[in-house]
Amino acid sequence: MNGPHEHLDRPEPRWQALLAVLAIGAIYLALPRNLVVGPIWFLPTLIVVLLVPTVVSHRAGKRSLNRALGILINGITTLALIASVALLVRALPSHREAPLALLRSGALLWLTNVIVFALWYWRLDGGGPTKRHEEKKFGSTSFLFPQMQIPRDERAQFACVRWKPRFIDYLFVAFTHSSTFGPTDAPLLARWAKVLAMIQIFISLSIVILLISRAVGVL
Repeated sequence: MNGPHEHLDRPEPRWQALLAVLAIGAIYLALPRNLVVGPIWFLPTLIVVLLVPTVVSHRAGKRSLNRALGILINGITTLALIASVALLVRALPSHREAPLALLRSGALLWLTNVIVFALWYWRLDGGGPTKRHEEKKFGSTSFLFPQMQIPRDERAQFACVRWKPRFIDYLFVAFTHSSTFGPTDAPLLARWAKVLAMIQIFISLSIVILLISRAVGVL
Protein backbone atom coordinates (compact mmCIF):
# COMPACT_ATOMS: atom_id res chain seq x y z
CA MET A 1 0.00 0.00 0.00
CA ASN A 2 1.36 3.45 -0.90
CA GLY A 3 2.42 5.74 1.93
CA PRO A 4 0.73 9.15 2.32
CA HIS A 5 3.82 11.01 1.16
CA GLU A 6 5.09 8.63 -1.53
CA HIS A 7 4.19 11.07 -4.31
CA LEU A 8 6.67 13.55 -2.85
CA ASP A 9 9.54 11.22 -3.77
CA ARG A 10 8.71 11.49 -7.47
CA PRO A 11 10.60 14.06 -9.59
CA GLU A 12 8.79 17.32 -10.19
CA PRO A 13 6.93 17.24 -13.52
CA ARG A 14 8.39 19.66 -16.03
CA TRP A 15 5.31 20.23 -18.19
CA GLN A 16 4.35 23.44 -16.38
CA ALA A 17 7.73 25.04 -17.04
CA LEU A 18 7.68 23.72 -20.60
CA LEU A 19 4.28 25.33 -21.24
CA ALA A 20 5.55 28.57 -19.71
CA VAL A 21 8.48 28.72 -22.14
CA LEU A 22 6.20 27.97 -25.08
CA ALA A 23 3.80 30.67 -23.86
CA ILE A 24 6.60 33.23 -24.13
CA GLY A 25 7.11 32.28 -27.77
CA ALA A 26 3.38 32.52 -28.44
CA ILE A 27 3.19 35.95 -26.79
CA TYR A 28 5.96 37.27 -29.02
CA LEU A 29 4.06 36.14 -32.09
CA ALA A 30 1.17 38.31 -30.86
CA LEU A 31 3.28 41.44 -30.29
CA PRO A 32 3.30 44.29 -32.84
CA ARG A 33 6.18 44.08 -35.30
CA ASN A 34 7.71 47.34 -34.03
CA LEU A 35 8.20 45.85 -30.53
CA VAL A 36 10.20 42.83 -31.68
CA VAL A 37 13.90 42.79 -32.52
CA GLY A 38 14.58 40.87 -35.74
CA PRO A 39 12.09 38.68 -37.60
CA ILE A 40 8.96 38.05 -35.54
CA TRP A 41 9.34 34.29 -35.99
CA PHE A 42 12.97 34.16 -34.81
CA LEU A 43 12.48 34.02 -31.02
CA PRO A 44 9.66 31.43 -31.05
CA THR A 45 11.65 29.26 -33.46
CA LEU A 46 14.81 29.57 -31.38
CA ILE A 47 12.88 28.61 -28.24
CA VAL A 48 11.48 25.47 -29.87
CA VAL A 49 14.87 24.52 -31.29
CA LEU A 50 16.53 24.85 -27.87
CA LEU A 51 13.70 23.09 -26.05
CA VAL A 52 14.25 19.88 -27.98
CA PRO A 53 17.78 19.17 -26.64
CA THR A 54 16.70 20.52 -23.24
CA VAL A 55 13.95 17.90 -22.93
CA VAL A 56 16.16 15.16 -24.37
CA SER A 57 19.04 15.97 -21.98
CA HIS A 58 16.65 15.89 -19.02
CA ARG A 59 15.29 12.48 -19.98
CA ALA A 60 18.82 11.20 -20.63
CA GLY A 61 19.96 12.33 -17.19
CA LYS A 62 22.53 14.83 -18.50
CA ARG A 63 21.97 17.37 -15.76
CA SER A 64 24.78 19.81 -16.58
CA LEU A 65 23.70 20.10 -20.21
CA ASN A 66 20.04 20.42 -19.22
CA ARG A 67 20.82 23.17 -16.72
CA ALA A 68 23.03 25.05 -19.20
CA LEU A 69 20.36 24.90 -21.91
CA GLY A 70 17.69 26.01 -19.45
CA ILE A 71 19.74 29.01 -18.36
CA LEU A 72 20.46 29.83 -22.01
CA ILE A 73 16.73 29.85 -22.83
CA ASN A 74 16.02 32.01 -19.77
CA GLY A 75 18.78 34.42 -20.76
CA ILE A 76 17.55 34.74 -24.35
CA THR A 77 13.95 35.37 -23.31
CA THR A 78 15.07 37.92 -20.70
CA LEU A 79 17.08 39.87 -23.27
CA ALA A 80 14.16 39.74 -25.70
CA LEU A 81 11.84 41.06 -22.98
CA ILE A 82 14.15 43.95 -22.10
CA ALA A 83 14.57 44.80 -25.78
CA SER A 84 10.80 44.87 -26.35
CA VAL A 85 10.22 47.08 -23.30
CA ALA A 86 12.95 49.44 -24.56
CA LEU A 87 11.24 49.59 -27.96
CA LEU A 88 7.95 50.34 -26.21
CA VAL A 89 9.60 53.23 -24.36
CA ARG A 90 11.06 54.56 -27.60
CA ALA A 91 7.76 54.28 -29.47
CA LEU A 92 5.67 56.01 -26.81
CA PRO A 93 6.51 59.67 -27.61
CA SER A 94 5.62 59.21 -31.29
CA HIS A 95 1.97 58.37 -30.43
CA ARG A 96 1.86 56.11 -33.48
CA GLU A 97 0.29 53.20 -31.65
CA ALA A 98 -3.42 53.38 -30.84
CA PRO A 99 -4.27 53.45 -27.10
CA LEU A 100 -5.98 50.05 -27.22
CA ALA A 101 -3.06 48.48 -29.10
CA LEU A 102 -0.63 50.04 -26.63
CA LEU A 103 -2.61 48.63 -23.70
CA ARG A 104 -2.56 45.19 -25.32
CA SER A 105 1.19 45.36 -25.95
CA GLY A 106 1.84 46.48 -22.37
CA ALA A 107 -0.30 43.66 -20.97
CA LEU A 108 1.52 41.07 -23.09
CA LEU A 109 4.94 42.33 -21.99
CA TRP A 110 3.80 42.46 -18.36
CA LEU A 111 2.69 38.82 -18.62
CA THR A 112 5.98 37.90 -20.29
CA ASN A 113 7.83 39.57 -17.42
CA VAL A 114 5.96 37.38 -14.91
CA ILE A 115 6.68 34.15 -16.79
CA VAL A 116 10.34 34.92 -17.52
CA PHE A 117 11.21 35.61 -13.89
CA ALA A 118 9.12 32.71 -12.59
CA LEU A 119 11.34 30.49 -14.75
CA TRP A 120 14.46 32.13 -13.29
CA TYR A 121 13.29 31.55 -9.71
CA TRP A 122 12.32 27.95 -10.49
CA ARG A 123 15.58 27.28 -12.31
CA LEU A 124 17.98 28.76 -9.70
CA ASP A 125 16.40 28.09 -6.31
CA GLY A 126 18.31 25.39 -4.46
CA GLY A 127 20.34 24.52 -7.55
CA GLY A 128 17.32 23.77 -9.71
CA PRO A 129 14.41 21.29 -9.65
CA THR A 130 16.58 18.18 -10.07
CA LYS A 131 18.87 19.05 -7.18
CA ARG A 132 15.94 20.06 -4.99
CA HIS A 133 14.40 16.64 -5.60
CA GLU A 134 17.62 14.74 -4.92
CA GLU A 135 18.42 16.53 -1.67
CA LYS A 136 14.84 16.12 -0.42
CA LYS A 137 15.12 19.20 1.78
CA PHE A 138 12.07 20.85 3.26
CA GLY A 139 11.01 24.13 1.70
CA SER A 140 13.32 26.49 -0.19
CA THR A 141 16.79 27.93 0.27
CA SER A 142 16.02 31.27 -1.41
CA PHE A 143 12.40 32.07 -0.51
CA LEU A 144 10.50 31.93 2.76
CA PHE A 145 7.23 30.36 1.66
CA PRO A 146 4.28 30.30 4.12
CA GLN A 147 4.55 26.50 4.50
CA MET A 148 8.07 26.98 5.86
CA GLN A 149 6.78 29.20 8.66
CA ILE A 150 4.43 26.55 10.09
CA PRO A 151 5.87 25.05 13.31
CA ARG A 152 7.41 21.64 12.73
CA ASP A 153 4.99 19.82 15.02
CA GLU A 154 1.98 21.31 13.18
CA ARG A 155 3.04 20.57 9.60
CA ALA A 156 1.36 17.15 9.44
CA GLN A 157 -2.14 18.60 9.74
CA PHE A 158 -1.42 20.97 6.85
CA ALA A 159 -0.02 18.15 4.64
CA CYS A 160 3.34 19.89 4.31
CA VAL A 161 5.67 17.65 6.31
CA ARG A 162 8.04 17.30 3.33
CA TRP A 163 6.81 20.22 1.28
CA LYS A 164 8.90 21.56 -1.61
CA PRO A 165 7.96 24.41 -3.98
CA ARG A 166 6.90 23.60 -7.54
CA PHE A 167 6.81 25.82 -10.61
CA ILE A 168 3.35 27.18 -9.76
CA ASP A 169 4.74 28.49 -6.45
CA TYR A 170 7.46 30.44 -8.25
CA LEU A 171 4.91 31.69 -10.78
CA PHE A 172 2.82 33.05 -7.91
CA VAL A 173 5.89 34.77 -6.43
CA ALA A 174 6.68 36.39 -9.80
CA PHE A 175 3.03 37.42 -10.25
CA THR A 176 2.89 39.13 -6.86
CA HIS A 177 6.19 40.91 -7.52
CA SER A 178 4.86 42.36 -10.76
CA SER A 179 1.46 43.19 -9.25
CA THR A 180 2.51 44.77 -5.95
CA PHE A 181 6.06 45.85 -6.89
CA GLY A 182 7.47 43.93 -3.95
CA PRO A 183 7.45 40.54 -2.16
CA THR A 184 4.26 39.54 -0.37
CA ASP A 185 3.82 36.14 1.32
CA ALA A 186 7.23 34.75 0.29
CA PRO A 187 10.07 37.02 1.50
CA LEU A 188 13.38 36.75 -0.33
CA LEU A 189 16.33 35.10 1.41
CA ALA A 190 19.04 34.82 -1.25
CA ARG A 191 20.88 37.83 -2.66
CA TRP A 192 20.54 36.57 -6.25
CA ALA A 193 16.77 36.39 -5.76
CA LYS A 194 16.72 39.97 -4.49
CA VAL A 195 18.68 41.16 -7.53
CA LEU A 196 16.37 39.36 -9.96
CA ALA A 197 13.32 40.65 -8.09
CA MET A 198 14.58 44.22 -8.39
CA ILE A 199 15.02 43.79 -12.15
CA GLN A 200 11.58 42.22 -12.49
CA ILE A 201 9.89 44.95 -10.43
CA PHE A 202 11.71 47.68 -12.38
CA ILE A 203 10.50 46.23 -15.69
CA SER A 204 6.95 45.84 -14.41
CA LEU A 205 6.91 49.35 -12.95
CA SER A 206 8.27 50.78 -16.19
CA ILE A 207 5.49 49.13 -18.21
CA VAL A 208 2.77 50.34 -15.83
CA ILE A 209 4.13 53.90 -15.71
CA LEU A 210 4.32 53.99 -19.52
CA LEU A 211 0.72 52.87 -19.85
CA ILE A 212 -0.49 55.37 -17.24
CA SER A 213 1.41 58.24 -18.84
CA ARG A 214 -0.02 57.37 -22.25
CA ALA A 215 -3.52 57.14 -20.79
CA VAL A 216 -3.13 60.60 -19.22
CA GLY A 217 -1.88 61.93 -22.55
CA VAL A 218 -4.95 60.57 -24.31
CA LEU A 219 -7.24 62.14 -21.73
